[in-house]
Amino acid sequence: MFRHNTLRYTALALLAAGALFQAFTAEYFGLEILTEIVILAMLVLALDVVAGFGGMVSLCHGALMGIGAYAYAILSTKAGIAPPVAMAGSIGLTGAAAWAIGAIGSRSHGIYFIMATLAFGQMAYSYVFEAPIFGGDDGLGGISRLDLGFIGVDLNDSRSFALFCLSVLGAVYGASVVILRSGLGRSFTGVMHNEQRMRALGLTVWRVKADVFGLSGMIAGLAGALAAQNIMYISPGLLSWTVSGEALVVVILGGLGTLVGPLIGAAAFVVLKHELSSVTTYWHLVVGVILIAVVTSRANGIFGWIEARWGGVFDRRLADATRKHETEEALTDA
Repeated sequence: MFRHNTLRYTALALLAAGALFQAFTAEYFGLEILTEIVILAMLVLALDVVAGFGGMVSLCHGALMGIGAYAYAILSTKAGIAPPVAMAGSIGLTGAAAWAIGAIGSRSHGIYFIMATLAFGQMAYSYVFEAPIFGGDDGLGGISRLDLGFIGVDLNDSRSFALFCLSVLGAVYGASVVILRSGLGRSFTGVMHNEQRMRALGLTVWRVKADVFGLSGMIAGLAGALAAQNIMYISPGLLSWTVSGEALVVVILGGLGTLVGPLIGAAAFVVLKHELSSVTTYWHLVVGVILIAVVTSRANGIFGWIEARWGGVFDRRLADATRKHETEEALTDA
């Protein structure tokens, strides 16, 4: 545990330092990449909470992100609601939708739960694609960003918006830790390890799953609202199952059930996508090969691989220190 925490705090510090350096030194394109990484990191954090700590592997989190984006767009542009209120409303609506999905799918497991979430996601995609109010295939444009002028921050500036998204990601990570360390989070993890025992202890299993899935959906909705503000345009493609699949790939690539791993995975995935796509149109193939290598290495993603290597060094140093101490004690006694 000590070793894991040390590595986690080190990884978080390095990620934060790198992100802040990018935010303060990069030009427009670099800031756009940073913002894309941050928004993707929020989505995969939401997925890691339910998949990594509760075994609820979801293929509808892309749709939940899309619901958050469309809810913010409709409330702020068509309903004329102030962006802060629209953002809060979009998070609440997405959380409610996620809670309903979690409640309905709570009695299914494994591949059946995955297929259920895929079905919910595709239904949401089809509805948004067909409903005229959402703009159909043309999507919606003219989306405004939050107005933080009262504190002297102009979010229409790319650097300010990137820093704002980065601060929101920090809050989301902290909230994820609090959720998982709470009684609800511990019950959720207990359900994953032994659902029958938790039910025998009197726990309402479906409610625990639905509650955590709803909180996860709120994080995904927040990511969607920020994605809508980032591009100021959204389309039904945001709800496609491929977005959910991409998020799942990122979680596995970074390290399932670690919270830190998804942040590493999001950064690695976005950087690889932009760098490789400038060289070849088959960048998905390269990412696929990397993912296969990570999975077959039996390490839990990039973070798990680093932890295994770090752990070997840590254990060797601890063993050397122990032997040295024992030798010194033996010489003293002699």
